[in-house]
Amino acid sequence: MSLQVKEVLFHERSKFQDVLVFESTNYGNVLVLDGVIQATERDEFAYQEMIAHLPLNAHPNPRKVLVIGGGDGGVLREIVKHDCVESVVLVEIDEMVPKVSKKYLPAMAAGFQHPKVSVQIADGFEYLKNNPGTFDVIITDSSDPEGPAEALFGETFFDLMRNALLPGGIVCTQGECQWLHLNLIKNVFDGAKKLFPVVEYAWAAVPTYPSGQIGFLICCNEQDRNMKQPVRSFSPEFERAKLKYYNSEVHAAAFVLPQFTRNYLGL
Repeated sequence: MSLQVKEVLFHERSKFQDVLVFESTNYGNVLVLDGVIQATERDEFAYQEMIAHLPLNAHPNPRKVLVIGGGDGGVLREIVKHDCVESVVLVEIDEMVPKVSKKYLPAMAAGFQHPKVSVQIADGFEYLKNNPGTFDVIITDSSDPEGPAEALFGETFFDLMRNALLPGGIVCTQGECQWLHLNLIKNVFDGAKKLFPVVEYAWAAVPTYPSGQIGFLICCNEQDRNMKQPVRSFSPEFERAKLKYYNSEVHAAAFVLPQFTRNYLGL
């Protein structure tokens, strides 16, 4: 898929990566990091809703949530739709991403304004090391495994997330595209299975991502937890009024994988 650039709104090199925002002709404003599209105003809701609501609705009472990455604020916007959540900490290594998102992607960055949200401009590794046994849900909203996000796909990082969870805690990470990155997905999936008793893979359709699809790796530290069905659900009225992609049926459907993916992951 290609997007036509109407106007470049921002383009600078941060300490960590190339940051670009442009206005497209038909997908609104677009955030690009190191040459890879991260979000567009037209379809960002699909990714943000799924990476947030899959783990949160698989947990019976998520009160403390950590987001690593997610500097555009979209995941925060979705997390605070859960009344049971008491606090959300976002740890973003690159301060330029929130700054730019607040200016050029205000509908996504609205999450930063919620009183339950606090932001740390810091290294996610160090933050996890200093906060063991703290969170009910950890969401890693990372870019592709290159540059500053590369380490977020390694076994060491997953072990740090595991140690930062409370009993019954859930981790959800960006899981790449099953059409293009099956080998990477399998490596991360197998590494997570060494650390967590329950590991699942889900996916969503997002037109501007490669092959129009993105996956999510979801792990729980509680044996026999079924994350494929929501243990909490929004009301149908809430889903119609406040959501554009996720609902309880989509939650279950997201874990239905094509046979080639099941075969490759050994499911």
